[in-house]
Amino acid sequence: MDSSIDEAVTPEATDAAGAGTGPATGGGERGALAPVSLSPSRASDFMQCPLLYRFRVIDRLPEKPSEAATRGTLVHAVLERLFDAPAGERTAPRAKALIPGQWDRLRESRPELTELFADDPEGERLAGWLAEAERLVERWFTLEDPTRLEPAERELFVETELDSGLRLRGIIDRVDVAPTGEVRIVDYKTGKAPRPEYAEGALFQMKFYALVVWRLKGVVPRRLQLVYLGSGDVLTYDPVPADLERVERRLHALWEAIRQATESGDWRPRPTKLCGWCDHRAHCPEFGGTPPPYPLPVRAPGSRAG
Repeated sequence: MDSSIDEAVTPEATDAAGAGTGPATGGGERGALAPVSLSPSRASDFMQCPLLYRFRVIDRLPEKPSEAATRGTLVHAVLERLFDAPAGERTAPRAKALIPGQWDRLRESRPELTELFADDPEGERLAGWLAEAERLVERWFTLEDPTRLEPAERELFVETELDSGLRLRGIIDRVDVAPTGEVRIVDYKTGKAPRPEYAEGALFQMKFYALVVWRLKGVVPRRLQLVYLGSGDVLTYDPVPADLERVERRLHALWEAIRQATESGDWRPRPTKLCGWCDHRAHCPEFGGTPPPYPLPVRAPGSRAG
């Protein structure tokens, strides 16, 4: 699950929403911080477009809430809360009954979400949106049986520091532990499963989490499971140490590229079809925009830190 806590800043310099509140490093503007950790979502941002990573992590440009992402957050909250009930009471009607209350809590914690349906005075769009959330929750019951599950962890924040000093962090939707000690990592997706040729990209997040768990606990998760509520598919993968070592090498290379871009201030846009959904086109050179002034000190090429 993607979360605002995934922002690449230190916990000490963040508020509850994950936005930097500490002083700038190295003389930049107050509030600007150099990246110090990596999450699956921010790693994906950089791989998609380095400039998008800069806008989100360093500049922290505001983004409008989307109906799809907010519905995903709502469904995740419902599935997490359902496990508070005794096993025999984890039914589809009970899960659907949780939706209104979880929606109220979500709006209370994130007032900006009221913008989503500000132009819907009769509530028709909101009703359809909530009905789709109900359908996604109902579909989950066709894919897993919560009466037979007792998660060891839900919405688990994990963080570890590799020997290199690279800090990895993220939030795992669910961790199941078998009586034999085998670990399964589960992630809910409210969209549709990717085509087979794109499955590797979808598994990147799960392998990231598996690497963190392995480095934290010394145990390679037995299974990684992606539950796609949008299409009713379940994608599983059983990792081995060699898989996770490759992911670790990839993350180190990615972090080195981020470090170099941070020092040089050179964040290249990478145009793709996804640009159509980006909130930051007004600041992107590919669309005639100008990025805000870079808030961190720039190191001349060839100069050395410290």
